[in-house]
Amino acid sequence: MGAFKDNVYTERQAASANAKKALLEKFKAKPAPDDPAVQARAAERLAIAEAREVRAVERRAAKEEEARRQAAEQAARDEDARRLAAEEAVRAAEAAARALQVKAEQQAARDARYAARKARTR
Repeated sequence: MGAFKDNVYTERQAASANAKKALLEKFKAKPAPDDPAVQARAAERLAIAEAREVRAVERRAAKEEEARRQAAEQAARDEDARRLAAEEAVRAAEAAARALQVKAEQQAARDARYAARKARTR
């Protein structure tokens, strides 16, 4: 381990002054706002921001178009489902009517057989 170095007050004060001077020089070295490089970077940032906004608008438009397309497809599917349900209801009603007609014909045939049997026995 190295020996303890006794920093005297004047050395610490000089080091502090040097650090402040270096910071001030660093600040002064920054380009001014009217510097062409600074203006070019600002223009580039502005162009990037505008392009980002354009892409965001395009994304929103695409999402809205997709939502409209999906809504139209859903409406078409719903209409097809309603049409199929109506056709199925008509088919069910026709089947029920046919079943009733067949049952009535069977009943009439049974009644005719019964009547014929009764007529033979008399």
